[in-house]
Order: sequence, then structure tokens, then C-alpha cells
Amino acid sequence: MKRFIVKRMGYAVLSLILLTLIIFLLVRLTGDPSVLLVEPGASKEDLAAVRLQLGLDRPIWVQYGQFMSSLARGDLGHSFYYRTPVLELYLSRLPHSLMLAAAAMAFSLLVGIPSGILAAVRVNQWWDSAGKIFSLLGLSLPSFWVGLVMILFFSVYLGWLPSSGSGTALHVIMPAFALGWYFAAAHMRLTRSAMLEVLGSEYVKLARLKGLPEALVIAKHAFKNALIPVLTLAGINLVIMVNVAVVVETVFAWPGVGRLLYEGISFRDFPVVQATVLINGAMVVIVSFLVDVLYAVIDPRIRYER
Repeated sequence: MKRFIVKRMGYAVLSLILLTLIIFLLVRLTGDPSVLLVEPGASKEDLAAVRLQLGLDRPIWVQYGQFMSSLARGDLGHSFYYRTPVLELYLSRLPHSLMLAAAAMAFSLLVGIPSGILAAVRVNQWWDSAGKIFSLLGLSLPSFWVGLVMILFFSVYLGWLPSSGSGTALHVIMPAFALGWYFAAAHMRLTRSAMLEVLGSEYVKLARLKGLPEALVIAKHAFKNALIPVLTLAGINLVIMVNVAVVVETVFAWPGVGRLLYEGISFRDFPVVQATVLINGAMVVIVSFLVDVLYAVIDPRIRYER
């Protein structure tokens, strides 16, 4: 177990180092941020002064070395556009993203898992067909399109829900649905597949032969053993929801991390983009690592010594 943990930690550190290099190079392909920070018609001297102030006049490898040195000290830099420390800016937006991700995850689990169980128990019946249609639509329709349709219907036509912003529970409903529908469909499909595999196992057949109630067989013997892949997907999806909500947060003007990333890309704010991507990447790596370790707790048959 110790060997597995050390090995996975090494992979995690290597992944994050590669991520720093990739995002550092990619953001600089978007263009020169000094052009957006000066007045229209500024002279070349003004542009050069801004580049000097931002440290963009030095060679690329020198900039990367300074970036890694600051990162090792826990300094994520200052925003070019907002003129504030990036970490403070990120932390001010994070609660909104966590709130949206929690609401979307609750919706996806409350809809996806029960529908997946019913589809597996009543396989090839009408409920199974309805579940397949639901999952197909959820995995196919883009979240931004779902969000725009909901705004048109519930905000413009009916006037029931606010179309943008945050502050009340009503503001969360539409973005949580638009973000969570895809993940609800994914949880439904995985739950159905895992349950079908477990329901055909020998120990479930033995439990039924013993005369146990069908509800107990499904809840205790089947679903408990089918929980591992669902738990893995849910843990990873919770972090992914925070990271990929850029489109949903932009459509609904939700003041979260995803919208911060969009603003950073639009303004060519290199420190904001770098810090947001790195923090989100670290979250994915940490959650993936914790989920792998929890496997041994949930299923003692799994051994990591090999």
C-alpha cells in the first residue's frame, strides 16, 4: 500500500509539472496582453513600457523559470487586468463555483443513480427505454444550448426564474440543471451497467434463493457492490464540474471560477489563466488519488501491493 501511494504521488507531481509547462506555453500563443492594457493608438514605447512592467520583455525560458520559482513559494502572481493577487481573486470566486457544482452534483446523483437502478432492475421494459432516451439526450445536447433554451422558456416566456446572476436559490436552479444533466446521464448509464453486471453474479442469485426480499437483495447485495465505479465517477465529476463550468457560468453570468477563466482568456491575463488551470488540475489529481485509495476501504478484494 505504501509503495502504491508513493508511486501515485510521483505520477501526480510529474503530471502537475508537465501541466505548468503546457499551460505556460499555450497562454502565450493567445497574443500580447500589453495591447489590451494600453489606450488605443498607443506608441511602441508605451507598449514596451507595459511589457517591461509585466516582465514580458525577457526570454521565454527566463519567464518560465521565474514562474516556477514563484510557484514554489506559493505565489501565483498578480492579475494583469484586475491588479490584484491571483490567489485572492480565485478564492473570491471559488465559493460560487462550489455552490453550483454541489447543486449540480446533487441533481445528477438524485436523478442518475435511482434511474440507473430502475433501468437495470426492469431491463428491456419501458423504464429502461426511457432511461436510455434520457441518457442519450443528456450526453448529446450541449450544456450551453440547454441553458439558452431554459432562459428562453423559464425566464423570457414564463418569468419564473432569473436569467442571470447569483444571490438566491432561484438563481442556482437553471445553471445547476444545465450543468448537471450531462453528469446525471453519465451516472445513470454507469449505474445501470454496474447493476446489470452485479445482478447476474452468483452471490445475488444465492441471496434470492435464500428467500430474501427483492428490495434487500437490490439495496444491500447488488447496489453496495456496484457502488465502486459510481463512486469513482462521482468523485471525479465533482471536480470536473468546477473546472468545466466555463460555458454554463458564462451563459448565466455566474460569478465563479469558470467565468474567471473565461475573463482571463479574453483579457490575455496570463497569471489568471495559469493559476486557474493549475489549481483545477491539482484538484483533479488529488481527488483521483483519494478515490484510488478509497477503493481498498470499500472493496477489500482490491490489493495494491502488486
